[in-house]
Amino acid sequence: MEQMRVIARAEELSPGARKVCAAIGVFDGVHLGHQQVIRQTVADARQVEGVALVITFDRHPSSVVAPERTPPLIYSLPQKLRAIESLGAEATLLIEFTREFSQIPAEEFIRQLAHQFGSIYSLCVGSAFTFGHKRGGNVELLRRLGQELNFIVHGISSLALDGKIVSSTRIREAIKQGRLDAASQMIGRSYSVAGKVVRGDGIGRQLGFPTANIDCAALLLPPNGVYAVHARTNGQSHRAVANIGLRPTLVSPAPRLQVEAHLLDFSGDLYGEELEIIFDAKLRDEQKFSSCEELTAQIARDLAEARRIFS
Repeated sequence: MEQMRVIARAEELSPGARKVCAAIGVFDGVHLGHQQVIRQTVADARQVEGVALVITFDRHPSSVVAPERTPPLIYSLPQKLRAIESLGAEATLLIEFTREFSQIPAEEFIRQLAHQFGSIYSLCVGSAFTFGHKRGGNVELLRRLGQELNFIVHGISSLALDGKIVSSTRIREAIKQGRLDAASQMIGRSYSVAGKVVRGDGIGRQLGFPTANIDCAALLLPPNGVYAVHARTNGQSHRAVANIGLRPTLVSPAPRLQVEAHLLDFSGDLYGEELEIIFDAKLRDEQKFSSCEELTAQIARDLAEARRIFS
């Protein structure tokens, strides 16, 4: 399968004579409900030999229009794009969500897209989707414009699991509560977090267990503790143990939440690489030890327990 193209402007798509089938949404987590929307677009494109395009944003719109209400993200941007690609999208229009962009009325946004693409065959959104300045656009507006501009509109109904709607909000609740299996079910793949490996303070190395510190600044994280995980980087998967927390044993004047992973049977430099950790099992809660020696002994026990789980 060809690699998905990521474009910043609609004009870059250049569909030629092919019709454009587009899905629009924030798609944080690319959960089961989002997957239905994107799959409908891919199916439409196959039917008319068109372009399957996903239109999404480089950040959560709330971070611009209502910063105080911005939810922590389920997925980093690279994770989101990989998940979209895995569903068969040919291209993603990744719009930089700015204050200026937020002022564009919904109708004008759709008319611009129709003009820039030349021919839209279908637009696919969730049935409750709202967009444009002051959320002035919805499925009803799309249907009206579809009649005028000659494109089909799919307003896909929300998907339910265990009798409740699957939503990014519900997934965030599950992650916060440490119900990672439930989050994975709603996401439709194993729950993971990902970020760039950044330089830490080297204490893990001093203790004999070097760790990769992962920058997860904007992401929602599971409860603090130690987890058996698989760490994926450069197309390879490694067994690992991850620690999420404030490292209470290592007294710091300004403790900050850190995500660090010790990859089993691995040596190498990961600085600057993206590292994704997929959660397998929680080993224990975060705890404070009376000495570094006690902490070191516990880490050794954690690694042994992780190896037992993996084997």
